[in-house]
Amino acid sequence: MSMAAQAWTDAQDEELVRRFVEARDATCFAELFARHRKRIYCSCRAFFEDGSTAEDATQETFLRAYQNLERFHEGNFSAWLTRIAKNVCIDLWRKQRPELATEESKLETLPDGGKLDEKADWRIAAERVRKEMELLSREQRRCLELIIEGYSYEETANCTGLSVKAVKSHIQNGRRMLWLRVQGMLSQLR
Repeated sequence: MSMAAQAWTDAQDEELVRRFVEARDATCFAELFARHRKRIYCSCRAFFEDGSTAEDATQETFLRAYQNLERFHEGNFSAWLTRIAKNVCIDLWRKQRPELATEESKLETLPDGGKLDEKADWRIAAERVRKEMELLSREQRRCLELIIEGYSYEETANCTGLSVKAVKSHIQNGRRMLWLRVQGMLSQLR
């Protein structure tokens, strides 16, 4: 974005903030949300591998921004939101750490040997696919996760900073690697 375009965007954001603070005009905040939601989500998604956690962080970011909008005084609104998002991500990450141990202990309680019911088989398969995705390159994993979340190639390119061609390549290579690693296990579940 050119400096002139950035200055224009900053001025528009400042005007929306001013109108919201003065008149509590909800449409102003809705416009700010619409303008910055995807970028903030992508920032949160870069922090969390889990799309739902990134979405929670995005919502919390905008909630905090809403509650503290009168503290914003001129400048780059986008950078201000990004700072809030960073703090939210750190807070959520700290809260989730104890839960990870709990989730791992749940997997250890599955019975050994014998025929597990179909639901447990699929749960184990999903966990294996998740673990195999962690072994992919960072770009392949992020591109696959965003596509799974329903983002288009263009939106994925915007979130990752890659070209659309590179996104398609990472998705194709990531899918191929996953299939090679889990095809035997998945074929047994049919």
